[in-house]
Amino acid sequence: MNSSGGRPSGWGRNPFVHTLKFSLADKIKIGLMSVTVFPVRLLLVSFLMLLAWPFAFAASLGRSEFVVEPQSWWRSFIDLSLRVIMRAMWFCGGFHWIKVKGQRVAPSEAPIITVAPHSTYFDAIPVTCTMCSIVTKLESGSIPVWGTLIRYIRPVFVFRTDQDSRKQTVEEIKRRAHSGGAWPQIMIFPEGTCTNRSSLILFKAGAFIPGLPVQPAVLRYRNKLDTISWTWRGPGAFKILWLTLCQPHNSIEIEYLPVYTPSDEEKENPTLFANNVRKIMAEALEVPLTDLTFEDREITFSHGPLRIQNPSSLLEFNQLLRRLGLKTTEILLKEQASRARKLQRHQLSLEDLACFLHLPVTETLKQLHSLFVEDEEGHIDIRHFVIAMSTIYRPSRSMETLKLAFEMYENEDSGEVHEDELTSTLEIMLGVKEVELSILFLELGEPDTGKITYDELHHFIEKHPCFVQDYLDFKEHPRKFCVRRPDTCNGQNHDKDN
Repeated sequence: MNSSGGRPSGWGRNPFVHTLKFSLADKIKIGLMSVTVFPVRLLLVSFLMLLAWPFAFAASLGRSEFVVEPQSWWRSFIDLSLRVIMRAMWFCGGFHWIKVKGQRVAPSEAPIITVAPHSTYFDAIPVTCTMCSIVTKLESGSIPVWGTLIRYIRPVFVFRTDQDSRKQTVEEIKRRAHSGGAWPQIMIFPEGTCTNRSSLILFKAGAFIPGLPVQPAVLRYRNKLDTISWTWRGPGAFKILWLTLCQPHNSIEIEYLPVYTPSDEEKENPTLFANNVRKIMAEALEVPLTDLTFEDREITFSHGPLRIQNPSSLLEFNQLLRRLGLKTTEILLKEQASRARKLQRHQLSLEDLACFLHLPVTETLKQLHSLFVEDEEGHIDIRHFVIAMSTIYRPSRSMETLKLAFEMYENEDSGEVHEDELTSTLEIMLGVKEVELSILFLELGEPDTGKITYDELHHFIEKHPCFVQDYLDFKEHPRKFCVRRPDTCNGQNHDKDN
């Protein structure tokens, strides 16, 4: 992929990775706290959570999922009791003071509160302080004890892998938001996943689709040693709990920002609305914006013998696809690969690419096209585009992408591809520059014809799981950010407990 496209916006530190480094003093402190304070805190936190359960269970009995009943005296008593118990639980966990800046407005003024960054399960603190409703995974309601507490605050459940469920979730958010304050405020973490707070990733549009005013709120954890962050690669859930309960004090600050009222344009364009709110929140937090999403974590964490070495170019490519509204499916990939094979070495111009994708020529399409330009006339090999599409769609199923590439390149009679064709394929799949295959062809032990079949390569890779490290010589793109991984051949860190 051509290097001229530049790096993705704000792409510096991987927001889905959290690494803890302990000084000698930290280790001594944690060791002492582990055998003294930690057991007591864990016992108290567990007791208070269990104490809250019967209150939440009683208040949820016979309650409608679609109508808000009048707040009777006994429900008010239960609500107050739960707030006190939850605050005591956080106090026992080391969150002795919860600093609140700004003023939370009434549901009638802003039915939705958008909170960022989302980095840990301790982000439940502002939820229990306000008893706002939340949008959460369907599975959360089934967690023993905690699930009952979640159901008490009348959440909007979503089943992430079900598109119909996502649509129903958006409709339910709209229904509650337009109730004129009858329903409790909905507290939404629009990032949709946990990050390490180094930047704000792209917001999902759900909170902004109703087109009503929202109140942004930002979270700050001030501890010098960050035991809070719970990301996709880093300390696991129990380790986070253990280390945090071993801290003498855990600092959290909640700041409510002024209500943001959308313009007519933002009401019609929830994505624009979300991005403008995200900018305001990033300024308050003094962190950069990163145009990454929940789905992009798969690209940064690919695994297997052909795992992505440098995701920068592929992440940028994926961002441009999102802007163009292009979504990939297995059927679409096969259809594009078939069309690309028929074109073979025919070089496509910008207008040809627009025709291939059934899109108009736009500035975004020009940027996408520029990633693959190979000559001064601005032509691209459409097969490179299809390989990149397959790589970002299934980053950890690299052998399927390799098979697809062979289907586009291979000789119909022999099933072979040329060395230079395999080189360009691997450069795109690995996200690197200048792959050298001489060691591979030498190791095959066959007469050096400069050609290879998929079966030969597949068999060789199966026998050598560290294929990339042992048999490929490559240069990472000098202008792209590279995710540093553990020194293992499959990119997995076996020391992590998450």
